Amino acid sequence: PTSAAVCPGQPFKFTVTESCDRIKEEFQFLQAQYHSLKLECEKLASEKTEMQRHYVMYYEMSYGLNIEMHKQAEIVKRLNAICAQVIPFLSQEVRVETRLSLRVKRNVGQLQAQHLSHGHAIPVPLTPHPAGLQPPLPPGASTASLLALSSALSHQLPLKDERKHHENNNEHTRGESNSVQLLLRCQISVLPSRFIKEQLITLTEWKQRSSHRKITVEMYFSAPGLRTPLAVPCSYPGPFGMVPHPGMNGDLSGAGAAYTGLHNISPQMSAVAAAAVAAYGRTQVVGFDPHHHIRVPGLPPSLSGIPGGKPAYSFHVSADGQMQPVPFPPDALIGPGIPRHARQINTLSHGEVVCAVTISNPTRHVYTGGKGCVKVWDISHPGNKTPVSQLDCLNRDNYIRSCRLLPDGRTLIVGGEASTLSIWDLATPTPRIKAELTSSAPACYALAISPDSKVCFSCCSDGNIAVWDLHNQTLVRQFQGHTDGASCIDISNDGTKLWTGGLDNTVRSWDLREGRQLQQHDFTSQIFSLGYCPTGEWLAVGMENSNVEVLHVTKPDKYQLHLHESCVLSLRFAHCGKWFVSTGKDNLLNAWRTPYGASIFQSKESSSVLSCDISIDDKYIVTGSGDKKATVYEVIY
Repeated sequence: PTSAAVCPGQPFKFTVTESCDRIKEEFQFLQAQYHSLKLECEKLASEKTEMQRHYVMYYEMSYGLNIEMHKQAEIVKRLNAICAQVIPFLSQEVRVETRLSLRVKRNVGQLQAQHLSHGHAIPVPLTPHPAGLQPPLPPGASTASLLALSSALSHQLPLKDERKHHENNNEHTRGESNSVQLLLRCQISVLPSRFIKEQLITLTEWKQRSSHRKITVEMYFSAPGLRTPLAVPCSYPGPFGMVPHPGMNGDLSGAGAAYTGLHNISPQMSAVAAAAVAAYGRTQVVGFDPHHHIRVPGLPPSLSGIPGGKPAYSFHVSADGQMQPVPFPPDALIGPGIPRHARQINTLSHGEVVCAVTISNPTRHVYTGGKGCVKVWDISHPGNKTPVSQLDCLNRDNYIRSCRLLPDGRTLIVGGEASTLSIWDLATPTPRIKAELTSSAPACYALAISPDSKVCFSCCSDGNIAVWDLHNQTLVRQFQGHTDGASCIDISNDGTKLWTGGLDNTVRSWDLREGRQLQQHDFTSQIFSLGYCPTGEWLAVGMENSNVEVLHVTKPDKYQLHLHESCVLSLRFAHCGKWFVSTGKDNLLNAWRTPYGASIFQSKESSSVLSCDISIDDKYIVTGSGDKKATVYEVIY
C-alpha cells in the first residue's frame, strides 16, 4: 500500500535485521584491521629487539676499540721515547732527514685520524705526549713513522748488516711488532747492547701486561667520600717506574752511579744511560747540560746530561710547539727571596684526611679542613699537638674542600661537598657561624676572596663560578663556561682578573670589571690546581697527567715541568712571586723557581699531599695529606 512506500526526499530506513547485518560487517572489518595492526606491531617489536641487540653488540665493539686505541696510544708513546733516544746518535744530515720523515708520516696519520672522525668514529681522549718529545703519533701512523726512522738509520749501520736491515724493512706490513723489532735492532748498533736488550724485554712485557690492563678511574686517595678531582692510576710494570729524586736541589747523581755500576758500561755512556733509564719513568728522554764546556767529547749535545746523569725536567715550549730543555741561569737557586731548603717543624694530627689548609696573617694559626670540621692550631709553640678549637661545618660525613681567610683574619669561609658555604666569625671568643650561603650546585671545590674582602668566588661542581656579595650574603652572578666541574681558582692582586681551571681540560680567565670571559687555554688533561703569580705575568697549572705548566698570561710561551710522578693536586705561589710549590698524589712537595721551574727543594711525605698554603711572609709552608695530618715546614733562606 502507499503507506509503506518511501516518499521522495525522505531518508532510507533500514530494518532491524539489516542494521544488525551492517554492524556485523563493520565489526568484522574493524576486527580484521585490528589483527593487521597487531601483526605489524609484533613485527616492529621484533625489529626493535633486533636493533637493541645490534646496539649492544656495537656498543661492546666500540668499547673494545676504545680500550684498544688507548693501548695503542700508550705503545706509541713508548715507541716515541725509543725514537727520541736513537735520533741524537745519527749524523746531522740523517737526523734532519729522519725528523722530516717522522713529521710527514705524522701528518699522514693525523689526516687518517680526521678521516675516521668524520666517519662517525668514537672520539677517544688519547694519552698526553711524552715530555720533551713532539706530540705522539696517531696509532695508524706508528708503524709508518718507525719505518721512516729505520730507513734513515740504515745509513748508520755497518755494511755487513745492510742486507739484514733491508730484509727486515720489507717486512713492515706484518704489523707493529716487526717495526719494533727492526727499530731495536738498529738501536743495538749504536747503543749499549745490554741496555737495549733489557729495554726490548721490558717493552715486550709491558705490551703483554697492557693487554690485560683495565683502564679505570679512581679517586686521588682512598677516602670514600672524596669523589673529584679524578686520577688515572699508573699501572706500568716496575721497569717503567720513575728514578727517585733522592737529594735536595735536584741532585740525581746516585742514579747515574748506580746505573754505571750495574751495567758495567763506560763512564762516557753513563750519563746517556741514566738519562734513558729515567726517561722511561718521567717520559723526558734527553739529559741537558748547561755546562757545555765540560761536556764529555763525542756525545750528542741532547744526551750529554748534567754531571751525575740528571735528565732534563724543565722544558720551554715555544709558540709553534717546539720543546727545548731550559738552561737555568747562574742565579736560579741563589739570591734574595730564594729559599735553600725547608725543614719540617711540626705535625698536626687532624684525625681525618686533610683536604684543605690555610695560614693566618700574621703567622700564628693554621686551619685544617677534613671530614665535617675545620680544626684551628696554634703553631707559635712548635710542641703544641692539640687544636685550640674545632669548627663543625657542613655535614659530618662531607669533606671540607676549601677554606679561606679574609685579609683581616677575622672571618673564615668554608666550602666542600655540600650546597652551602659557611661564614665563620673568628673575632668572638668562641668562633661561630654568622651566615650560610646556599648554592644550586651540590659541591664547592675551591674558593677565592677579592682583595677588598667584598666578594667571594666559589668553584662549583656543575662548572659554574658563583660570585657572592659577602656584605649582603647574596649570590650576585655566575660565570658560566666550564662544561665540567670547576676545580681550582685564583685571583689577581688588583682584583680585576680571575683564573679558573676545570675537569673539562680548560683554564679560563675572567674580567671581573666587565663580567666576561677573556681567555681559554685548552689542555690534554684535567686541571686539578693553579696559581696566579703575584707579579702578574705567570700562571702555573697542575694537571692530572703529572705535568706542571707555567704559562705567560700575555705571550704564547710556556714552561713544562716534570718532577711529579702522579697528578698534581695543589699549587701555591710564594707572595714574593719568585717561587712556588706544588704537591701531588706521588706524596711529593716540590718547590720551583718562577717561571722556568728550577727545582729548589723537594720533600716526600708518607701519603698523597692534597693541599698546601704559604704564609704571608713566605717563611712557612703547610701541607695536608691523606694520612690524616698536616705538616708545617719552615723555609730556610
